[in-house]
Amino acid sequence: MKPKHLISCHHTCLISLTLISSFVAPDAAIAAPPRTPDKTVNCDILVVGGGLSGVATAYEALLAGRTVCLTEITDWLGGQISAQGTSALDERPTQRAKLYYSRGYLELRQRIERKYGKLNPGDCWVSDSCFLPKDGHEILSSMLKDAERKGKGKLQWFPNTVIKDLNISSDGKIINNAIAIQHKPAPNAPPLNTFTLSQTIQDAYTYQNSSRFTKTIIRLAPKQAQKGNVPNWYVVDASETGEIVGLADVPYRLGIDARSYLEPSSSSATNDPYCTQGFTYTFAMEATKEPQKQTMPPFYMQYSPYYSYELQRLASFPLVFTYRRIWSPRRGEQMKFGGINFTAPVPGDISMQNWTWGNDYRPGTAKDNLIYTREQLQATGQLNPGGWLGGLRVETLRRGEENALGYYYWLAAGTTDSQLGNGVKQPQPNNRFLSGLDSPMGTAHGLSKYPYMREGRRIIGRPSWGAPQGFSIWEVDISRRNYDDEYYRKTLSPAEYRRLKATLAGLEALSVLSGQQRPENVARRTRSTIFPDAIGIGHYAIDFHPCMTKSPPEAPGNTEREGERRGAGQAYPFQIALRAMIPQKIDNLLVGGKSIATSHIAAAAYRVHSFEWSAGAAAGTTAAFALKNNIAPYQLVDELPKIEPQLIALQNLLKKNGNPTAFPDTSIFNQNWEDWK
Repeated sequence: MKPKHLISCHHTCLISLTLISSFVAPDAAIAAPPRTPDKTVNCDILVVGGGLSGVATAYEALLAGRTVCLTEITDWLGGQISAQGTSALDERPTQRAKLYYSRGYLELRQRIERKYGKLNPGDCWVSDSCFLPKDGHEILSSMLKDAERKGKGKLQWFPNTVIKDLNISSDGKIINNAIAIQHKPAPNAPPLNTFTLSQTIQDAYTYQNSSRFTKTIIRLAPKQAQKGNVPNWYVVDASETGEIVGLADVPYRLGIDARSYLEPSSSSATNDPYCTQGFTYTFAMEATKEPQKQTMPPFYMQYSPYYSYELQRLASFPLVFTYRRIWSPRRGEQMKFGGINFTAPVPGDISMQNWTWGNDYRPGTAKDNLIYTREQLQATGQLNPGGWLGGLRVETLRRGEENALGYYYWLAAGTTDSQLGNGVKQPQPNNRFLSGLDSPMGTAHGLSKYPYMREGRRIIGRPSWGAPQGFSIWEVDISRRNYDDEYYRKTLSPAEYRRLKATLAGLEALSVLSGQQRPENVARRTRSTIFPDAIGIGHYAIDFHPCMTKSPPEAPGNTEREGERRGAGQAYPFQIALRAMIPQKIDNLLVGGKSIATSHIAAAAYRVHSFEWSAGAAAGTTAAFALKNNIAPYQLVDELPKIEPQLIALQNLLKKNGNPTAFPDTSIFNQNWEDWK
């Protein structure tokens, strides 16, 4: 079962980024109106993004008998576990021990185990399951085919496809249809996945054929005509960056939220949309018996001041190699470093790299932020008709690619360490970079097809009970922090601090707000916020990969943005509220994955594999339920806190189908969550 892969094409792969500049479509091509669509495809639900959230949306909608159009910019399903290369499931011990997950996520884990004969073929130590990205795609493809057959739904799968334009009704409430561009290699052009994303992304969003791609223009539309005001189809934004949120121009936030009693650990007194969490181009490397020739990339010296093992307790190459080892043909000897037990790498082992002070790229200023703000989208013409190009800064993508390739060279041949000083890092020549279309990442250049995105655009939900400015899930809704230390007393005003403690007081909240009890005398609740409209679950630590202070991120001596890690730490098991998935303005748009309405700090927990699946399962079930019952999703929650019978029916359907909406024994009276690790 040894995976097929090609040995590194040292010069070709490492130097190509500097020899081939990122493709920039001519202005005339960007502004040109679309040609007549080549075809129209009708569906009940359009899912944009084939990551775990998008696949889960399609999975549940197919089981409900619906016709689903699923688009994905790459040719692999699975996002994090495939095209982004992070095929190491991020899970918390208690949830994993209880196997308390959505039914589709449980099936995914079971199929991984069945594929390899064990759940962890990589024998990694960060997770109970590390595996090869291509297998993630193939397993999910089989799951969708089985769901299609079982539920008598229909899947229309569009790989290598992007959404270029939306036709929105004159009152701004309905997406009538969407225009997509699907690409394939042009005659005599190299195959797909030859070039990096930065070299192809603008071409992919351009209507005209090019020397690389032949385009098919597809109109995606509902199966039946609109009747009355209730939507006749739904669009689900399951993209990695909140792409449809940006293109549809619904209210959203990016980056740091202003410090408040809801987000007391924020590193800024004001919003900062440029400081999002770092993104990562992953890659695979193989341990070899003999030393390999390592070729320094021409751009290496630019990025070398950044690389580091980060902490002395992590300063071990075998430890880093095995952290996310995704394939191990035989067990190595038992090792221990920094209190961590693992098995030593052996020749033939394959490691996937995803390291904060390594291939993370962490821009944080208006000069280099990856995800364009609304103002930047306007300035670059991407909100004009036909102007959308994906909403990302291509130059930053390119630098992220170079940074990742440089990190491999640092691992194999580097001798510097930006955080720990000289003498810590030693060369490790018995390794090779894996590239080629049959390599673990499935690309000629060896990098993941798409970067692992930790944070994108996050919608602001509609004004609702308890959230007059728009619903969102905040730091205080999930964090285990008690906020009693001096920092919060000094940083927040007395009124804000009282509101913070009241928010965390559970049943004693009113006595704190009224002044009957002093804030410091109130016991902090030991659970997350319970949402009456909960339709999914998640559990993970608030885990930060902060932006860097100066531009560019790799600048010598650069530091992480001060205070960004203050909000990091443990979180209680939490819920996904339906209100967090319903954007303002548009009634037939639902949001899944990382673009639900969370704050910057909460988003650091609401981003991992099982959460994405739960959010997608909720979106697919909600869309199918809304179509069947002739009701818009916002109508399920618009009377809260009054009882909403249709909302209860949706929650019961989710639970009946094996998609939990709460963790066991969730209630305002249960304070026993400290044991959930």
